[in-house]
Amino acid sequence: MVSQTIDILKNEIPLEQESVVLADDVVTGLVLVDIINGFCTVGAGNLAPREPNRRITGMINESARLARAFCEKRLPVMAFLDSHHPNKPEHPYPTHCISGTDESNLVPALQWLEKEPNATIRRKDCFDGYLGSIEDDGSNVFVDWVKNHQIQKIVVVGICTDICVLDFVCSTMSAKNRGFLRPLEEVVVYSAACATFDIPLHVARNTKGALAHPQELMHHMGLYMAKERGAVIANHVSFGEPKKP
Repeated sequence: MVSQTIDILKNEIPLEQESVVLADDVVTGLVLVDIINGFCTVGAGNLAPREPNRRITGMINESARLARAFCEKRLPVMAFLDSHHPNKPEHPYPTHCISGTDESNLVPALQWLEKEPNATIRRKDCFDGYLGSIEDDGSNVFVDWVKNHQIQKIVVVGICTDICVLDFVCSTMSAKNRGFLRPLEEVVVYSAACATFDIPLHVARNTKGALAHPQELMHHMGLYMAKERGAVIANHVSFGEPKKP
């Protein structure tokens, strides 16, 4: 039934994706959203996978590959880490990614980023990394990161496609359109390096506070909504020379 629904959805709202080549003459930054144990490591928390998940594993591997490539080129990288206070409910999902626990730390495949000089790590206590970058004095770590590095394009990867990734993309597109993020011109969401979690309907019905969340359907919807906001959706990202007209 779920697979039939997904097929119907994809037929009704097809998602066109493209191959993106990152040119050396365009300053590009990489944004990793919440690739942490609490969302990705089996058994690590209420919203972590209960068993190995192909899409989440693929997202981690592809994000790590891309992060290595950015660091080798000494390009700017920013990693958002979901880090919630246990007594601050803000959503209908079970308590997760608690600040100060291993749930809110990068997955093992990306922990090396913490020692990279070109990487900025930002812990946030809300879904949206853009809003979660606001400091008490009103400054914004993400905005400053874009301006300080004169970033013209960002590639966004991570989890969850339809929640934290989408929220960040929506806020970033709005801020860019208002001129708050100059010189940023383009936001790319790399679909193969994004994923979301899976809560089947029968599990949600028997879990207090849970909502049904079919993985493939919500992943597609998250990408589609990001494209509606003006982001480029890519099914392949690589470095190379710009294409000649």
